[in-house]
Amino acid sequence: MLVLSEIIEKLKDVLSESTIGKKVFDKDVANALNIPQATFATMKKRNSIPYEEILEFCALKKISVNWLFFDQAVDMLKEETEKFFQVHYFSDIRASAGGGAEVFDENYEVINIDEKIMHNMVGLGNTELEAIHVDGESMEPTLQDGSIVFIDRTQTNINKNGIFIASTTGGLFIKRIQQRADGMIELISDNSMYPPQAIAPDEVTIVGKVVGNIESL
Repeated sequence: MLVLSEIIEKLKDVLSESTIGKKVFDKDVANALNIPQATFATMKKRNSIPYEEILEFCALKKISVNWLFFDQAVDMLKEETEKFFQVHYFSDIRASAGGGAEVFDENYEVINIDEKIMHNMVGLGNTELEAIHVDGESMEPTLQDGSIVFIDRTQTNINKNGIFIASTTGGLFIKRIQQRADGMIELISDNSMYPPQAIAPDEVTIVGKVVGNIESL
């Protein structure tokens, strides 16, 4: 079982490298993760691990997630790559659940995540996934604003039920998608406050299917 207090001590070690001679406290870790100190203290007490913020921190500091969570060295990861998911984490990209957003580029971090964690989140299937953030409320309650979603680019068949990432002339969208009888592609929100949007087929590219997510904390 992962213990947040133990993870915090490792994060303190990382932060201490840039604050030589100064003691690092829980509040410093909270600030580094952009979590209010009171909220962070409650998370520590309840052992509620802020996965989203930790993933962003690891991407920024170029730290192995598996070292942080499981004490696994980089050499071990190389020897046992079949045991890990390779996730391309686009920390700066927001797939809009409301309006348009920017498209994918090559600016990503590769994160190695233990298969047990990923299987709990996304189940069995493709182990080469991409991760981006949700921006907006139109997919609530299924996906919250700020959630991280995991995308399988090999799944682009919209005839199968699910939530997809669609690249359009208006930006990047995360929606349920179906093709109407007249050929138009309809982007459907889970939030009833947002009406469906119809787009011509030549203006839509299906990036992939959402296969899992981490809710915003």
